[in-house]
Amino acid sequence: MALGIVTNPMGLIDPFAEDAQGLWYLLRTRTRQEKAVANDLTNRGVANYLPLLHCKRYYGNRKAEVELPMFPGYVFLRGAADDAYATDRAGRLAQIISVTNQRRLHDELKNISLALGSHAHLSYYPYLTKGVNVEVRSGPFRGLRGMIEDWSKRDRLILQVEILGRGVSLEVDAALLDVVD
Repeated sequence: MALGIVTNPMGLIDPFAEDAQGLWYLLRTRTRQEKAVANDLTNRGVANYLPLLHCKRYYGNRKAEVELPMFPGYVFLRGAADDAYATDRAGRLAQIISVTNQRRLHDELKNISLALGSHAHLSYYPYLTKGVNVEVRSGPFRGLRGMIEDWSKRDRLILQVEILGRGVSLEVDAALLDVVD
């Protein structure tokens, strides 16, 4: 895993530095525009953060190592509101979201940055809580819908499926679940 900060030829722009100026903004990008937005910001000298995960992908018989955004569709900008609006002029943004709790976002992103910088093995994991409706997206239980009942192990959970007014439990890897409305 590599640190997911995009660099420019003049050096690294560190949004977590003590002397970093500006507020955090969350930029929701159009599909597959995260890296382009981050590069545009970096080239303009605006601090930003795009955490990337190294993943193996299979294309037919070929195996490739790719870097994918940890949070698809989002880039974190640290700067002025004008920096965000200037980025929007390129047509790659869908929304600019103001962050109300700056300290909390800063601390959460710094934790992710430290984990990536330490080459920790990170993988996608949905934010799931008790009572949330979910659907299994792949595997032998694909399409199964249920409600999260309780955590049984660190990386496993139990789904409650109501059939005929009764509940049954099933252990499913949380990485295979998508939250549904």
